[in-house]
Amino acid sequence: MKTLKKILFVSSDERNIGYLLLRLFVGVAFITHGYPKMFGGVERWEGIGKAMSRLGIDLFPVFWGFMASFAEFFGGFFLILGLCTTIFSFLIFFTMFVAAFFVHAADPFAKKEIALVFFFCAFLFMVKGAGKYSLDYPLFK
Repeated sequence: MKTLKKILFVSSDERNIGYLLLRLFVGVAFITHGYPKMFGGVERWEGIGKAMSRLGIDLFPVFWGFMASFAEFFGGFFLILGLCTTIFSFLIFFTMFVAAFFVHAADPFAKKEIALVFFFCAFLFMVKGAGKYSLDYPLFK
């Protein structure tokens, strides 16, 4: 009962369980969200990459589309593992920044809400790391 109380009402070490659960959820969500993009091929990457033109970057749309797909799909795996969390969180953060503030800029909040949620989740992992229950922890403490 004491352990359950510590988990439910957050003590110093048990907050890492929250980081773990959030990492697992966000990681799975990104894998499922990024899978069709990652394996959609060059045409799909080009379509995704054209969003960079809204930032004034018209060169290499296939590259930018691939990078967004890579960030979502492989970033999900690395979040689940808690490995290289800061790097992959930055890639996800940037991808969701473009999605929320450029691709869906004119859309109503409900349309850009998911990109904003993942934007802030990625920001959390960039700033706080993966937590104690990750592969980053024993490697980089």
